[in-house]
Amino acid sequence: MENQKVTGLEVITFGESMVLFSPGDKGPLRHIHNFTKSIAGAESNVAIALARLGHKVGWFSKVGHDEFGRYIQFMVRGEGVDVSRVIEDPEHQTGLLFKELFEHVNPNVYYYRKNSAASFMSPADLDKEYIQSAKILHLTGITPAISQSARETIFEAIRIAKAAGVKVSFDPNIRLKLWTAEEARKTILEICKETDILFPGIDESDLLLGTTDVPEILKAFHGMGIGEIALKLGKKGCMVSDGTVGQFVPGYVVDKIEDSVGAGDGFAAGYLSSRLKGCNIQEAGDYANGVGAMATLVRGDSEGFPTYEQLLAFTGKIHTVDR
Repeated sequence: MENQKVTGLEVITFGESMVLFSPGDKGPLRHIHNFTKSIAGAESNVAIALARLGHKVGWFSKVGHDEFGRYIQFMVRGEGVDVSRVIEDPEHQTGLLFKELFEHVNPNVYYYRKNSAASFMSPADLDKEYIQSAKILHLTGITPAISQSARETIFEAIRIAKAAGVKVSFDPNIRLKLWTAEEARKTILEICKETDILFPGIDESDLLLGTTDVPEILKAFHGMGIGEIALKLGKKGCMVSDGTVGQFVPGYVVDKIEDSVGAGDGFAAGYLSSRLKGCNIQEAGDYANGVGAMATLVRGDSEGFPTYEQLLAFTGKIHTVDR
């Protein structure tokens, strides 16, 4: 069946989403017997966060022609995200991952995604008009890491977007469980040269550029032609720069972090949302910090992402009456 025409999307993103099994308790997985099921994927996280903030968003991928693939579509669609370009692959399965939780440390993550449906994404799967319809195409460094064909798909999507004047937003999101540091560096720097809005972390910048010096990082990335950079500095906040204005934006204090996974995706969504609303880069950095902080308050990859009103309340922009 031919895809229906979708109009008015502000952001389109694509990449692998998997079914996530989170343990019901802390400790080694061999001692865990109860799990809860949800979805995980950097790109679908960003899409969900943007939808909750009030934006029209599309996400696509390849999933298995199986119950897990249907579950992912069901969950993302339920958040108000357009999933009309998702492809069900009858020959390959939907990827899975398991978290392993310990006190006061980031969770261990175990992937079961080899030969997953998403790893068979190819340039032929792209809907050119769909990508051209957006204001922003958001990508991450995870997709080019899962397979050569997915890598080719990323570069073809960038070519389509750039030719149509669609801005490219990129989060390096380096996963060294998926490829070597050298492979990651080479490919991600190639993508950076085509990027309009970049969301690097300080450690990622060290791997890519060989420095943790903030002015050097900003200078190097701007030198590649990147217009806007929101450099994540962890709980300290972020540094935003458009090549002319550079500004440190302090983060928000979180007393008890429940789950740090998804914070970077929320950060990217908060920044893009603010810029789409016409805010300047400093305001965008503040909203990015706010969404990223709120994401850590709730266990799960996307469960903590706020609505726009909740974000305004959390950041002190409005006051709410609880009862």
